[in-house]
Amino acid sequence: MKQLDDFYIQQEEPVKGVFLALREIILKQDKDITNVLKYGMPFFCYKGKMFCYLWKHKKLKQPYIAIVEGKYFDETFLIQENRARMKIMLIDPDEDLLLERIEMIVQKAVNLYKSGTIKI
Repeated sequence: MKQLDDFYIQQEEPVKGVFLALREIILKQDKDITNVLKYGMPFFCYKGKMFCYLWKHKKLKQPYIAIVEGKYFDETFLIQENRARMKIMLIDPDEDLLLERIEMIVQKAVNLYKSGTIKI
């Protein structure tokens, strides 16, 4: 747990604040969501299965939420770039978080596992 906490603490503002807020928002969506550190990134798991993570875009320097099973999403604000499976939602750290949009995406991702579309 210390390494995970260190990840958040070591981020520079405003990315640090965005990541901390996103962590809280994501964890509130379901009691079975956990936050773990994998591959040096904070991943969120539903019943042990990774469904999204937080990271910072290399070129744009913006934080984002990556949806592991992004291929199931048609939302135009999600970006695929060169990823085969995942899609990302860029977060502008200078703007208010789009809470409803974030919650909708997280719920949709979790529902892939709850519905059995993605096996746990």
